[in-house]
Amino acid sequence: MRLLHLGNVVIDLVLTVGDLPPRGGDVIASSTATTPGGGFNVMAAAVRQGLPTLYAGAHGTGPFGSMAREALATAGIEWLHPAREDLDTAFVVTLVDATGERTFVTSRGAEATLTGDELPTPADDDLVYLSGYSLLHDSNRAALLPWLAKLPDDIEVFFDPGPLVAEIPTSALEAVLDRIDWWSSNAAEATLLTGQADPVDAARAVRGKTCRADVLVRTGPDGCVLAVRGQGVTQVDGFAVQAVDLNGAGDAHAGAFLAGIAQGKEPAEAARRANAAAALAVTRRGPATAPTRDELEAYLRDD
Repeated sequence: MRLLHLGNVVIDLVLTVGDLPPRGGDVIASSTATTPGGGFNVMAAAVRQGLPTLYAGAHGTGPFGSMAREALATAGIEWLHPAREDLDTAFVVTLVDATGERTFVTSRGAEATLTGDELPTPADDDLVYLSGYSLLHDSNRAALLPWLAKLPDDIEVFFDPGPLVAEIPTSALEAVLDRIDWWSSNAAEATLLTGQADPVDAARAVRGKTCRADVLVRTGPDGCVLAVRGQGVTQVDGFAVQAVDLNGAGDAHAGAFLAGIAQGKEPAEAARRANAAAALAVTRRGPATAPTRDELEAYLRDD
């Protein structure tokens, strides 16, 4: 089985600060880093768990595009398209504060220019990953929605709406909810969609908005909530760690969960492994810090 990723690879400009500056203010970062991010984090996490992955999004020509492709190659991730000749890959300014929480400002680049004729025909056993960020870009949205509607029913589609879920056009979000097999988000994103503050209620409400999807709602150090059709709603406990950087935790969770599903694990076991992967990721600085399969197995044995 292969992961076909239709999200966006960008470059993260990460600055560690004590506190966010007030509006119009300034702070001095204690450290800075430039790393691949966005969809790269999910793909790297999946590959580290043994799931072959193909990046089917667009990427640019320029320093950020070159950095993205170098990271993909180093991680063992293939890409489908040649680089755009007239655009570079976008960047994200990421502020990580003293609590480990992260705040983003995202630009647009080549990854926002996907077209319908560039979308691949999935293999029968592919897992498709779709990002809410893609639905915010007019070109990507126009390409992806007709493609999604024509997918065979047995192709499993995983959707992560992202923190800007409320800005996705309603018709586009409804079309996605009609087709996906998995919704995966954090609790705040599920609340934005449903108005339900409690993660259990939110997971149940998200499931009610879909035609066939199972739902995973991440609840930080508490783990995640699973709403699997025919099984009710259950809490899958997390793992207690000392977090130093929450950037990329959700991506590590998604990649590990997808790998678990691809390997035939039951959703609850895949979610438990994803909780552990996210716990390990937040003990390391940087966005793409998901563990390898051996690291995850060792952690689970020792827990």
